[in-house]
Amino acid sequence: MDYRRLGQCGVKVSALCLGTMNFGSKVDETTALRLVHEAVDSGVNFIDTANVYGRGRSEEIVGKAIQGMREDLVLATKVRHRMGPGPNDEGLSRKHIMHEVEASLRRLNTEYIDIYYVHRPSNVDLQRGYFGEPIPMKETLSTLTELVSSGKVRYIGCSNFPAWLLCKALWMSDKYGFESYVVSQPRYNLFQREIEREVIPLCVDQGVGIVPYSPLAGGVLTGKYRAGSPPPRGSRGEAQLNWIMTHGFHWEDDNNLQTLEGLEALSTTLDLPMTQLALAWLLSNPAITSPIIGASNLQQLEENLASVDVRLSQANLDAINRVAPRMGPYYT
Repeated sequence: MDYRRLGQCGVKVSALCLGTMNFGSKVDETTALRLVHEAVDSGVNFIDTANVYGRGRSEEIVGKAIQGMREDLVLATKVRHRMGPGPNDEGLSRKHIMHEVEASLRRLNTEYIDIYYVHRPSNVDLQRGYFGEPIPMKETLSTLTELVSSGKVRYIGCSNFPAWLLCKALWMSDKYGFESYVVSQPRYNLFQREIEREVIPLCVDQGVGIVPYSPLAGGVLTGKYRAGSPPPRGSRGEAQLNWIMTHGFHWEDDNNLQTLEGLEALSTTLDLPMTQLALAWLLSNPAITSPIIGASNLQQLEENLASVDVRLSQANLDAINRVAPRMGPYYT
């Protein structure tokens, strides 16, 4: 396993991060515990969860799994989404953050969180994509700074931030002496390369680590879905087709289908599973710190972990760019 610095901060994380979104729902506790232990035994020291995953159930399972090895791990969780029916049970207000960090610490059975992410923005009022009233960014950043000062949080990060909002946050941290976001967690895969336009150049310029989620597009980039055929029994495509379509992962979308066909041909040529091809593509990018991998069973986890040993040549990367074209950066 390779280990990489998280942006410009001093902590080092494994080249792959274990995602736990499905713990307690699609993945039962017994299997989840085995997945965590197998990942750690394979060198993974970076685990990602969120308070909203299973309404806290994922955090509870992760808390059980990491006992006895907490100090060896970099543990990340998140705050932002609704966790109850009340008017203050969501968002990035001081009240909500302070309440939820204590709840996460209890569920994780730990005294501190290594990386505390803002799960989505709550500082802007846009017509689509953001919910709830906007919270002043100074309130959010000052609260996160207080958590770092208290020792309950080591570093702060943001997830799903557009480049302009991350840039504003970095400027405000510099101006007022707040803690700065050291890592960004955007969605990034061979179907969705939009962050290449502005987010990646900004993060590289400012020394912000990038920990992308959905690197396999909800499992579609594993190659197990076929146009014109029903999704495999028990797959996310069968159980959560609307989720797949809403997130732009559907395998029968014309652009996605073209990418899938090209990747399948390349994986056959290289004698390499498409899963490992998609992950190795991310790992080959020096701007990327640690893609988040999810798994429902040990076989999936082992195949994902094997991607760290794959080395793609420049010719391989050029071939991938032909079937999944680049989307940036912008030029002026």
